[in-house]
Amino acid sequence: MADQATEHMSVSASPERCFSVVADIERMVEWAADIKEIVVHERDDQGRPRLVTFRAAAFGRSTSYTLAYDFSEAPRILSWKLTKGDITTKLDGSYIFEPGDGAGTDVTYHLEAELRVPIPGFIKMRAQSRIMSTAMRELKARVESSS
Repeated sequence: MADQATEHMSVSASPERCFSVVADIERMVEWAADIKEIVVHERDDQGRPRLVTFRAAAFGRSTSYTLAYDFSEAPRILSWKLTKGDITTKLDGSYIFEPGDGAGTDVTYHLEAELRVPIPGFIKMRAQSRIMSTAMRELKARVESSS
């Protein structure tokens, strides 16, 4: 059974700016500390990355996974589904960008993950919390630093 987590954060930038940062998948390696390498295999008809392989740091080792991105609800939602993973059988998620108070954006990050190997619950919860908070903190820093 997949574990699910959702995190919310307010960002001082427009929803369009937030979307443009996460949709620029190839530059994610510049601001997402755990991402070590990105390879784009396919693009959609607008040139956006559709099928992407990542190499990332996870659980004290390197992991590789391929995600299929869905831009059908852009620029409000960017979602993805795992197509292949070495330690994951599910790694599906989304970013949702809603106008917030003033010029800001309410960002919701949702992730469903399932690992191939069993890991004790407390370790999974700690890792999940770290992944979610790091992803949101790094996105916020990137968006606000250049908005």
